[in-house]
Amino acid sequence: MTPLFRRMTICGVGLIGGSLALAARRAGIVGRVAGLGRTQANLEVAARRGMLDIATRDPAEAADGADLVVLAVPILSMRDTLEKMTAHLAPDAIITDVGSVKQWVVRELEPVLAPGMALVAAHPVAGKETTGAAAADADLFQGRRVIITPSARSTPDAIGKIEALWNATGARVVRMDPALHDAILARASHLPQVAASALAAALADERVGGMLAAEFGASGLRDTTRLAASSWEMWRDIFITNRAALVEALKLYGSTLAEFQALIESGDMTALEALFDRGRAMRERLK
Repeated sequence: MTPLFRRMTICGVGLIGGSLALAARRAGIVGRVAGLGRTQANLEVAARRGMLDIATRDPAEAADGADLVVLAVPILSMRDTLEKMTAHLAPDAIITDVGSVKQWVVRELEPVLAPGMALVAAHPVAGKETTGAAAADADLFQGRRVIITPSARSTPDAIGKIEALWNATGARVVRMDPALHDAILARASHLPQVAASALAAALADERVGGMLAAEFGASGLRDTTRLAASSWEMWRDIFITNRAALVEALKLYGSTLAEFQALIESGDMTALEALFDRGRAMRERLK
C-alpha cells in the first residue's frame, strides 16, 4: 500500500512515541521514520527494535523533509521543539502530538506553524507507568480511545490523515473540543494520578507501633498506588498546563473524601453503604 505519510518524525521515542512508530510501521501507513531524542542510549534502543530509519539528537536532521511530526515530548517542551524544526519540514507538514492537555497545545503551537502547515492535536488515552523505547508496544493502542481535538489550524485533509493514522493502530478515534477534553481528562486521568501519589506520600513514612504500615499492604495497596511510580517530568507539565481544570476535579474528590470521613466518624452505616455502593457501581462500569 502507498504510505499515508512519506516521512514521520517522532519527537520523543518513549512509550507512546515508540509504540506509535512500531504500530504505524507494522500497518504500512508511513514510509521512513525519524526519531528525535535527548539521550543516545534510548535512541539506540529504538533503532535496535526497528522503530526508526534515522535516530538523531539534532532537530534539523530529524525534521528534514518530514510531512508528519508527532510531538511526544513533555508538554512544556513542545513549542521549543517545534520552533527548532519548522524551517526544515515539508511545506505542507502536519503537526500532531500525544499530550494529555489540549488547550495549551493548541494555543502554543498554532503560532509556530508556517502558512501551509496544519495542527491536529491528539491524545491517546493509553499508557503504562514504565517509560522509554524499551517499554514501547505495537499493540498499546488496540481498542483504546484516541481523542482528536480539531482547532483553527486543522484542515479537513489533515484531520482525516491523523484519524487514519490512529485507526491503523487499532485505536478508537473520537473528536472533542480542546476545553471539553481538558475538563474531562482532569477528572478521568489527572485526578487518579494525584490520588495515587497522595496515598503513597501519606504512607511513605507512616509508622504505627514502630512498624512501617505500608509494608503490610497487599495487592490493594499496590494497585491503588501503581500510578505513583509515574514520571514526574510528564506530570509536572500536566499540573502546570491544566491547573484550573485539575483544581476543580480535586474539589470534587475532596468533597467526596470528606463525606466518607464524616459518615465513618458519625457511624451512619446506611448513608455510608449508599456512598460505598455508588463507588462500586462506577468501578463495575469500567470493566
